[in-house]
Amino acid sequence: MRRFEQQVAIITGGAHGIGRATAWRLASEGAAVILADLDYQEADREAREISKAGHRATATEVDVTSRAQVEAMLAFTLERYDHVDVLCNIAGIALSESFLDITDERWQKSLDINLTGVFLCSQVVARHMAETRIEGRIVNLASTNGLVAEAELAAYNASKFGVVGLTMTMAIDLAPYKIRVNSVCPGLIKTRLTAASRSDPAWTAEYLKKIPLGRFGEPEEVAAAVAYLASTDSGFITGHQLVIDGGQLTF
Repeated sequence: MRRFEQQVAIITGGAHGIGRATAWRLASEGAAVILADLDYQEADREAREISKAGHRATATEVDVTSRAQVEAMLAFTLERYDHVDVLCNIAGIALSESFLDITDERWQKSLDINLTGVFLCSQVVARHMAETRIEGRIVNLASTNGLVAEAELAAYNASKFGVVGLTMTMAIDLAPYKIRVNSVCPGLIKTRLTAASRSDPAWTAEYLKKIPLGRFGEPEEVAAAVAYLASTDSGFITGHQLVIDGGQLTF
């Protein structure tokens, strides 16, 4: 039996990159997936492709920084499937600049999307899970930058350290409701957010020296980790940060 048969999963940031790969992975294992993204056109296109492959998928537009839109996302899901088993908080941005050059607006944007978005989506969906006594699972996209800081990524680092702390707190607070909360901490993954850096051969050659496996990660490899934490295979794991970085943090 497929691990997510008869289950419903919301994936924020589902239109691109890790979110897209996660939607495909969970759908292929039986879940009905909701691709929730600010880029509705691409989310809808991807949902249609998943459906054409014989799986269940629907798209909805959401700004994860707006409680009203997050509540609408949940209502949209419940109208179609009447419950939610899994929430994958994948939506995020990465803004790179020197600490001395960060503007208030860009600092706040990073925190709003990467951290407040996780808080809002998790609280709204977890309240539903608690009320309906669903033994839900929440998986947050953190980063190795939530464990070890890198230069010129102050806002990103701060937001991801926040996600790690929030994940652990949620795991404690939601445990009485049998809701498990974990995060994945990817290293450098081949997505559009890292495309500009990876296009520089000199930069790429130097960065790969930091990774024992000698390559960048694939979105599908992160999606596999998300699927594990979202499944009953990880039934005794909560408050954990699963690192997917090719061994980079061992250096």
